[in-house]
Amino acid sequence: MTKIYYFSATGNTLWSAKRMAEIIGGDCEIVSIGIEAQKETVIIEADAVVLLFPSYAYGLPVIVRRFIKGAVFKTPYLAAFVTFGTSPGGSLAAARRILKKKNINAVYYGKIPSVENFLALFGPPKEKITQKRLAMHRESTFTAVRCVLERQVNRVFTIRPFSAFVSVLFSLAVKIFYKKYRLSDNCNGCGLCEKVCPVSAIVMREGRPVFSDKCELCQGCLHWCPLKAISFGRMNSNCPRYHHPEITIADIERV
Repeated sequence: MTKIYYFSATGNTLWSAKRMAEIIGGDCEIVSIGIEAQKETVIIEADAVVLLFPSYAYGLPVIVRRFIKGAVFKTPYLAAFVTFGTSPGGSLAAARRILKKKNINAVYYGKIPSVENFLALFGPPKEKITQKRLAMHRESTFTAVRCVLERQVNRVFTIRPFSAFVSVLFSLAVKIFYKKYRLSDNCNGCGLCEKVCPVSAIVMREGRPVFSDKCELCQGCLHWCPLKAISFGRMNSNCPRYHHPEITIADIERV
């Protein structure tokens, strides 16, 4: 049994999880960290465990960090992969620091470059760059699953002070930044944003989405909104959105 735990908003990480599961085959299970982290106790028993998560501000998303800290891993082998657009920063270093405290040492740490999706800071990528990053994403995912099948083990340097500093600031800021989301008159109350939010940070009230401080700033709501009714910061409704071209709304919706 192999269990793959993923956190994904625009589908980059979920795409890697699905491809890995297809290649590994057999008794392989894909589990959403966003859903699993809401449980009081998480005990993971498997022959191998794979963690897939994006890099947020050079570090781990808050919910991913909480999940790794709280989960009980009963497995002889674990692999952790970070998907990233601009830079993975110290995301893997942060994961290793937590796992090391749990005395989990048979671990492989890997990087999977993907399409940058934090439009509020980096803006929409050009089509040529998007296609190049998608190709890198595909190739790196196949390399990653080979490392899992071969039960490879490595280490990453855990001392990343700048990344840790930026990550801490971001973790504090997300509790405020959710207030920067804006809703235009285009909103028709479809409720899709509530369904795709991986941490249940959005609820519909009187046909309008209401954002809460559970927000991870993943911006899945913004990218998946069919009417581009949700904006953030200085973004406007004309700004192109992004989600992985092979991931559908049905794939990403919380169940």
